[in-house]
Amino acid sequence: MENLAFLFIVFISIIGFFMFMYFVPVGLWITAIFAGVKVTIGELIGMRIRKVPPGTIVNSLITATKAGLQVTTRELETHYLAGGNVPNVIRALISAEKANINLTFKQATAINLAGRDVFEAVQISVNPKVITTPKVAAVAADGIQLIAVARVTVRASIAQLVGGAGEDTILARVGEGIVTSIGSAQSHKEVLANPDKISKLVLSRGLDAGTAFEILSIDIADVDVGANIGAKLQTDQAAADLKVAEARAEERRAMAVALEQEMIAKAQEARANVIQAEAEIPKAIASAFVSGNLGVMDYYKMQNVQADTEMRNSISGSGKSGGASGTPNKS
Repeated sequence: MENLAFLFIVFISIIGFFMFMYFVPVGLWITAIFAGVKVTIGELIGMRIRKVPPGTIVNSLITATKAGLQVTTRELETHYLAGGNVPNVIRALISAEKANINLTFKQATAINLAGRDVFEAVQISVNPKVITTPKVAAVAADGIQLIAVARVTVRASIAQLVGGAGEDTILARVGEGIVTSIGSAQSHKEVLANPDKISKLVLSRGLDAGTAFEILSIDIADVDVGANIGAKLQTDQAAADLKVAEARAEERRAMAVALEQEMIAKAQEARANVIQAEAEIPKAIASAFVSGNLGVMDYYKMQNVQADTEMRNSISGSGKSGGASGTPNKS
């Protein structure tokens, strides 16, 4: 039993020792003391309780102190708890001070919490960054397409990093300026001969207004000749006009066919009416006999008239055919 009690005490002691070392980072406190940074054991324990890594805060504080920056553990803790990157802010402040850039701790933390890399921003302020635009296609006044690529040299504007537009806005504005410049040229040869006119026109428009960058220069890296858009549009328009004309011609032809069929139907209807009227003649003659309005002699006279008319028609028809064939008529 004594051995078990001794082992239990040793086990509890080991656990207590590691818990003490976790909540009381003595090694980190000693490091801060030798680095000339005033950090109390209570502050380190408070960091553990607030779930703030003491190593991140103390090491950043040591770096800042060695660089001559005046920051406190409370400021660093506050920025960490707000979701910021404490080491990144300290590196940015040191770089800004060495480059004589006016950057305060408040500005740096605001830029970092806005989602921007404040250290990279300071670097871009010192060493300007070159942004290459994608290929921008535009059409000159003569209908020839030109494809241009530009390189934009920018420098970060610390004062505009919070709330200022990013690289995408710069690229969009430069692309718009290139399209406007090429589109205003009377000939594509004019652009090819003087590509610097594009960069001068674009640069003079103040495209960096409201952005987080300052445009230093815009250089046209490449200009290629594309398709003849004007000729293609004219060809497409001619093809469209041809299709419209063909459609209208087909419409007129269909209307003519319909009118012809309508006239044929009317002629057939007229012949049917004539046949129907002729069928009524025998009935009318019979009715006239019954009523006494038509006598036998009258009927025979009518038959003679009809026979005489048929004979004359026959003679007239044979005479025409004979004259047409060149044979004399011997009747």
